[in-house]
Amino acid sequence: MNMILMKMEFPDPLMKIFLILNNFIMQRALYGILISMASIASKLRQLQSKACQATQFVSKHGEVYYKQMLEQNKEHIQEPPTVETCNRLAKQLFYTRLASLPGRREALRKEVDQVKQAWQNRKDVKVEELGVAALFGLECFAWYCAGEIVGRGFTFTGYQV
Repeated sequence: MNMILMKMEFPDPLMKIFLILNNFIMQRALYGILISMASIASKLRQLQSKACQATQFVSKHGEVYYKQMLEQNKEHIQEPPTVETCNRLAKQLFYTRLASLPGRREALRKEVDQVKQAWQNRKDVKVEELGVAALFGLECFAWYCAGEIVGRGFTFTGYQV
């Protein structure tokens, strides 16, 4: 491609320089993409290997674990264990949770009223209560930071893209 550009005549030398630089940048970008694809292919092979190991482990030990778990929790199993029973239980769970919404909404209203009351009486708050609230806020922030670090793959500097 560079040879073709060299043989062409350009009225403006800046245009020739621009096209040569553009060609160079495109070649480097394609090279980078190829390197990235090779890296992704390598990671896919690793993932496939780990998936095979997990499959082998489950095929060896899965049935024993399954039977043991069923034996330990047989009091929770509804008879007969059929698809219809599962569908019926799923409907019961859904509508039970739906019926519990008014009670949950009322509990939320009470908590919001308590917060409003505490805010109105904020001048009467003791130093000990402020300290406990500050420690609670600090703990929430620490758990948030810990979750971010875990989500980034245990790195402190940033996400790996």
